[in-house]
Amino acid sequence: MTRAGRLTGAIALIGAMALAGCVQQRGDTTSLPTSGVYTVGSPYQLNGVWYYPAEDYSYDESGLASVAEPDSGGRVLTNGEIFDPAELTASHKTLPIPSLARVINLDNGRMVVVRINDRGPPTNGRLIHLSPRGAQLLDFNHSGVGKVRVQILAEESRAIAAAARQGTPAAILAKTDGPAPKAAPRGTVEADGPGAGPTVGKTASAGVVGLAPAPPASVPGAVVAGRFLPAPVVAQAPVSGRERLFVQVGSPANAERANQLRARLAALGQPASVSNTAVGKQRLQRVRVGPLDGVERADTVLNQIIQAGLTEAKIVIE
Repeated sequence: MTRAGRLTGAIALIGAMALAGCVQQRGDTTSLPTSGVYTVGSPYQLNGVWYYPAEDYSYDESGLASVAEPDSGGRVLTNGEIFDPAELTASHKTLPIPSLARVINLDNGRMVVVRINDRGPPTNGRLIHLSPRGAQLLDFNHSGVGKVRVQILAEESRAIAAAARQGTPAAILAKTDGPAPKAAPRGTVEADGPGAGPTVGKTASAGVVGLAPAPPASVPGAVVAGRFLPAPVVAQAPVSGRERLFVQVGSPANAERANQLRARLAALGQPASVSNTAVGKQRLQRVRVGPLDGVERADTVLNQIIQAGLTEAKIVIE
């Protein structure tokens, strides 16, 4: 069977299996299927920084990855799934749950696909929090931290999201979609044409819950306990292996704001550079401190800048 065929069949099964999954109690009142529900969530604050989860299917960022502890298996995740250190999963601060993301180790080019199924990492200076299996395949060399690029797989993520939605309570979906529209009144159905037959008194069908649409692209994997999980397949991406660490404090659209940020950083003893960049048709001014010598130094600078009130600061790699 082809890769596309494997994923097509796997995705088609998820919707039905999610509805029949076991139920995991979370707290005293909330029960979620352990096959996972679909959620985006509300803005939240972590160590003084606000994060804004969103359905961003164009996401492509670089930064530092952290690794979950091998003995942390069994805990309940944001969407009701149970964490398994041997699976290719990860937590992310803002991406939809579940979604699929490509993670590239920028030091060696090793690349895997992971399932995003939790919120995190628990610290501000990390972009993604990988399962031990994911870190092993990316060859982090037991350091616990790696330079990575994270790219959401848009069509595949939409497909597994559609499947997860089928087992998601309406109250949770309403937080993302807003209140469900009221159903239109059902009247009689009138058919035209030869052989239509009488329809008086017949009502419109309520429809059958459909299975998730098949994605246009393929990712090797399988349905495990009602969830699509990527297979442990490692690919190779071209990288220079010489990427450098920066703390990016902001990327305003005007030079005046960029110069204000640079002045605030100078007062902190952190000289910064301002460079032009383009995001789509918009021209931005990137304000950065660096390059910085190592992860420890980048963490120190980031924490100093956040504590000074510049909470949009983040570690980036270039």
